[in-house]
Amino acid sequence: MLQGLSEQTAHHPGPHRSEPAEAGGHRWYRVMCLTGVDYFSSLGYAPGIAVLAAGLVSPLATLVLIALTLFGALPVYRRVARRSPHGEGSIAMLERMLSWWTGKLLVLVLLGFAATDFIITITLSAADASAHIVENPYAPTWLHGENLWITLGLIGLLGAVFLKGFREAIGVAVPLVAVYLLLNVVVIVASAARILSEPVVVGDWWHAMLAEHSSPLAAVGVALIVFPKLALGMSGFETGVAVMPQIKGDPGDTYENPAGRIRDTRKLLTTAALIMSCLLLLSSLCTVMLIPEPAFESGGPANGRALAFLAHQELGEVFGTVYDVSTILILWFAGASALAGLLNLVPRFLPRYGMAPEWTRAVRPLVLVFMAIAVGITLYFDANVDKQSGAYATGVLVLMLSAALAVTVFAQQAGDRRATIGFGTITAVFLYTTVTNVIERPDGIKIAGLFIFAILTTSFASRIHRAFELRAADVVFDSTAERLVHEAAAKGPLLIVASDPTEHTKAEYRAKEYRKREETHIPGKRPLLFLEVVIRDSSDFTEDLVVHGSERYGVRRLRVAGPTVPNTIAAVLMRLRDETGEIPHAYFTWTEGHPVSHLLQFLVFGQGETAPVVREVLRRAEPDPARRPRIHVG
Repeated sequence: MLQGLSEQTAHHPGPHRSEPAEAGGHRWYRVMCLTGVDYFSSLGYAPGIAVLAAGLVSPLATLVLIALTLFGALPVYRRVARRSPHGEGSIAMLERMLSWWTGKLLVLVLLGFAATDFIITITLSAADASAHIVENPYAPTWLHGENLWITLGLIGLLGAVFLKGFREAIGVAVPLVAVYLLLNVVVIVASAARILSEPVVVGDWWHAMLAEHSSPLAAVGVALIVFPKLALGMSGFETGVAVMPQIKGDPGDTYENPAGRIRDTRKLLTTAALIMSCLLLLSSLCTVMLIPEPAFESGGPANGRALAFLAHQELGEVFGTVYDVSTILILWFAGASALAGLLNLVPRFLPRYGMAPEWTRAVRPLVLVFMAIAVGITLYFDANVDKQSGAYATGVLVLMLSAALAVTVFAQQAGDRRATIGFGTITAVFLYTTVTNVIERPDGIKIAGLFIFAILTTSFASRIHRAFELRAADVVFDSTAERLVHEAAAKGPLLIVASDPTEHTKAEYRAKEYRKREETHIPGKRPLLFLEVVIRDSSDFTEDLVVHGSERYGVRRLRVAGPTVPNTIAAVLMRLRDETGEIPHAYFTWTEGHPVSHLLQFLVFGQGETAPVVREVLRRAEPDPARRPRIHVG
């Protein structure tokens, strides 16, 4: 279950990579197929949902959506690819912009929306795949009405594949996407041929739309209002950035500057957006003109499968069945792409924050957690595609809004006024789209709220539970610190005095040394080492510690920066024990104040009553009392 557990998340490449992020990889158009199983598969349900949401103006609303895709989402994510070339995505960009707990809280909220996006991708795609199975004329009659159980079966199969291992994702994705896109082109061409042979259907649609909305201008106005309901047709951009580590860059690429990978990722995003925009517009025109509106209603033969309905209607049952099989496979695999996105995001953030157990760095336990959530969501929505579309669109739009905001702020910080205005406008449009979608379909924000609440509560519970760990990835001494340590160790076990990092005068250091020797009964006249901890960011959890040595006024000092005072002192004491082979003795002074207040200060600000917390951290880190550094308090 814990195979692949890694302590390092800085270069975390995602669940499908065995080679380092700087080497290996695949050509960008092959990787496009991996993100495309999420993006392109939405053709299976997007045209039908568009008609339900926008009615006869769905082609016009689709045009607005395409404009937002090509002139909004695409430029934004091309910038995101440049700023986060290792699959971190827009969430990591926002994390870098905000410090302390503010950045961590924002990341947790965005992870809630990302979980909404990816989990609903799994459940909605599986539900739509079950609709294609049930509505196929060759499907056994006993499958009719069993959408829920078919959906649960597909989700279970997806989880089983990931538990077994899923390293050949791209090899499976390429033929799936190629065949699926080809079949869609055939269906659209056949439908367009019928429209051209019967131009009356164009006139009927146009007149019906004008009769409903009085004028072309009014229809355009309605399209501008309702297009947010079609936003699920914009999925795939965040996944496109998440799979960046899979792209093979140039031979001269480095981890710090993967220029070739960034260039090819931008090709991937542009090509996918252009393909999807063309297919969305053409499919919207064909479905609204050739399928009667009642067929789109819940339980209707075109509900969640408009293009499949046209494939059977225009090209016969055999071709329609081939199309159904292809659609079922790519919809199922879209869930795989979404699950890969989740497995890419969670180990990057939560374990590093101390807000998840260490086992969340491994793939298989996370798969079980996500599959359990997907089953719960499927049962809640009864495997209904239409009911899940609002939650799906909410997750997609919030992630795009956060990406647009991050790019805007980066442009403003770089002093690029033109880019700031442009991306600021895009951010405003995404904000309108998101708010409109939330107002129209509040179920989406409710589901996202549940995810956010679950992530926040479990994250802070984990942080509190893990607060007394050592929390140091490594402890390193500089040359001066090593010299001071070995000189002191030559005269016996080390005597460490915990001191605040304020710069003291010679008299203050001497007075403190005198008090320590008197109050805590330090034996003899052996040399003392003053250990001073500077808190860099108390919201961080794990950090590499570098101990710097110095001598001032004849006082030997060890200075180190860490996320908390007690855990940092404990980690340094353990390292000193291993370095010298002797048990060090640390001397503290009691702090005045209420113990609950000190505990809260420790959890939030990284300080408080230091001595008992250091002792507790050491007790948990070293089960053998004989090998545990000694703590003295006076």
